[in-house]
Amino acid sequence: MNNCDNMSVNAVRILSADAIQKANSGHPGLPLGAAPMAFELWARHLKISTKDVNWFNRDRFILSAGHGSALLYSLLHLFGYGDLTIDDLKDFRQLGSKTPGHPEFGHTLGVEATTGPLGAGLSNAVGMAIAEEHLAAVFNKEGFPVVDHYTFALAGDGCIMEGISAEAFSLAGTLGLDKLIVLYDSNNITIEGDTETNFTENVMKRMEAYGFQTIEVADGTDLAAISAAIEAAKADKDRPSFIKVNTVIGYGCPAKAGKANSHGEPLGEENVKALRQTLGWEYDEAFYVPQEVYDNCASYMEAGNAAMEEWKAMFDSYCKAYPEMKALWDKYFDENVAEDLIDNEEFWALTGKKDATRGYSGTALNRLKDMIPSLIGGSADLGPSTKTIMKGEEFISKDNYAGRNIHYGIRELAMTGMANGILLHGGLKTYVSTFFVFSDFMKPMARISALAQLPVIYILTHDSIGVGEDGPTHEPVEQLVMYRSIPNFNVFRPADEIETYAAWYSAVTSRTTPTAIVCSRQSVPLVEGTGKDALKGGYIVLDSEKKVPDAIIIATGSELSISIDAAKQLKEEGVDVRVVSMPCMEIFDRQPAEYKEAVLPCECRKRVAVEALSEYGWHKYTGIDGRIIAMHDFGMSAPGSQLFKEFGFTVENVVATVKEIL
Repeated sequence: MNNCDNMSVNAVRILSADAIQKANSGHPGLPLGAAPMAFELWARHLKISTKDVNWFNRDRFILSAGHGSALLYSLLHLFGYGDLTIDDLKDFRQLGSKTPGHPEFGHTLGVEATTGPLGAGLSNAVGMAIAEEHLAAVFNKEGFPVVDHYTFALAGDGCIMEGISAEAFSLAGTLGLDKLIVLYDSNNITIEGDTETNFTENVMKRMEAYGFQTIEVADGTDLAAISAAIEAAKADKDRPSFIKVNTVIGYGCPAKAGKANSHGEPLGEENVKALRQTLGWEYDEAFYVPQEVYDNCASYMEAGNAAMEEWKAMFDSYCKAYPEMKALWDKYFDENVAEDLIDNEEFWALTGKKDATRGYSGTALNRLKDMIPSLIGGSADLGPSTKTIMKGEEFISKDNYAGRNIHYGIRELAMTGMANGILLHGGLKTYVSTFFVFSDFMKPMARISALAQLPVIYILTHDSIGVGEDGPTHEPVEQLVMYRSIPNFNVFRPADEIETYAAWYSAVTSRTTPTAIVCSRQSVPLVEGTGKDALKGGYIVLDSEKKVPDAIIIATGSELSISIDAAKQLKEEGVDVRVVSMPCMEIFDRQPAEYKEAVLPCECRKRVAVEALSEYGWHKYTGIDGRIIAMHDFGMSAPGSQLFKEFGFTVENVVATVKEIL
């Protein structure tokens, strides 16, 4: 380690410790121990450009151990990658700062992924590596490697313990993602102490079993050894690589090095002083960095800046040599590519046949695949049931990355994290799918989709007690409430064919909001009165003759047709009823007040909501004078048609419930 590199590594440590100490909050252990490997990666191996932070062919770096965010912010500042100033580091973890407690994509320039839940970043990294391989297979031509970059992830013991890493790494090894390199900060410490108490497996053997090349660096302060390990990882063209770097948590702090109490609390003023002395840091002033460190870091960025310029020149030549590929590239990266579908007769054309909404969803998907070539996706081993296989398209495999279907295997959690990674990478649209009841497994990463403003499309089928014979373990009840409760998340439960197409249109045109399309297992009738107004979230499908109806029935999914039949019977009995379809509460709630009042006038307090799931959330529409026909337990094992009768989702019960409140 030359002296400037040594000072630069220590600058990362000192800035991190100072930021955490000033905030009186944070995690200094990882930045102190992992600074050498992070610096070496950024200095000599990470292909990025300070002149164009969003350069498409840059390498990606994900700090999966997001609690160590001070490390990442210090790197961004020192290398001049992004716009973090020393004042931003001083504002670490403060209200409105660019340096929140965990990295957030879109909030801080240079942060590639929103990481916080341990292991999430590893699934993101696998998704990014899948995206890189797929786009390379589609676009690269001989002499023109326009998509050619690595994905690096830095993980800690907690990331490796979390089950999401097992799911993600298993698929990464199966697919042979050789552009994926994981750096494992192995310090044998977690919050509760030494990992000997709960984590004694042979991680290297485990990674080898997944199909990774495994490399170990004995001394985490040895920059040459770290560099050699990264070079060896890049040299393997058949497997992803896993580099175990043995470190000391809280390195350099005499009172806390190697101890659990360095993990998640500030070092303390005296310990920060001792850290400076141990590291030989000559400057007592907090946040002071000598110019030679900035110059040293800047010098390492010259190679990345040159690579960026070379790539842009190559890409210009590529576009001239292959104009058809340039046109395809533009279509892949056009955010407006789906906008004109609103008037596309082929997309909206009704089949006229009775089907489950999962079937209509499959029809929509297979229409869209030819209209949106950048669309890829798959399911957690349920494609034939969820109708999410793109016909005529191959599956991505180690031997064929150009496929558009993805066999995710039975890995719902990692599948969702990988989908987030695919969108974080850029250039693609993507969807994931499983049975709705299993969406519980997806929830943590679905939350990150919403938080990071990633418009992942969720196709969730077998949406209610209509699942039937499989019984309560497979009949979703509370899941719709769970997803509706997530901020910035649209949840569609379409009633028929055209509402399903509307849900897909909303999903593929969304730029910052994920969408769940929740579909039925059982067939549903074509409902008179439905249409593109479903894009407003809620709308009138059967109107009343009066300005203010006697009652309003609000329904979703398969219960809409039941509600319309009930309303017709009530009208015959002299009760003037309006029926409102509410396929997406979130979008309806964002409509102008005038529109919402026109659909659900405040003067009409006699309202009944009908949905074969939990009642939570419906009270905002029904009020204290209304009623909700919903599920209050987990269902039963029997044919779905019998269960609808058993639990009151019938025309007769809807009619009776409306009469109760008149």
